[in-house]
Amino acid sequence: MPKIKFLLADGAELALEAENGRTLMETALENSVPGIIAECNGSAACATCHVVLPEEIMVALGPISEHENDMLDFAEAPRESGSRLSCQIRVSDALDNVSVRIPAA
Repeated sequence: MPKIKFLLADGAELALEAENGRTLMETALENSVPGIIAECNGSAACATCHVVLPEEIMVALGPISEHENDMLDFAEAPRESGSRLSCQIRVSDALDNVSVRIPAA
């Protein structure tokens, strides 16, 4: 199982094991990660599961969908590079040891 480190807005870190095939959002919710609300329950209809990923992971994940990019407009202070909806990211071995930042808002 890949290990994912969630970097919380308050500076705390949560290191979790994530099941391949699940989404980052599901992993966060199952482990009560603060800052991941997921109001739409993973249907990419809100931005309450917004996370920021390192650039090298963004490259590995490939291009963001137009719909997800549009939804990020509703996130508080999305970054030009690195912002994603955690509901749209499937856990795989490629994410092992990645640090996922949870924005403050």
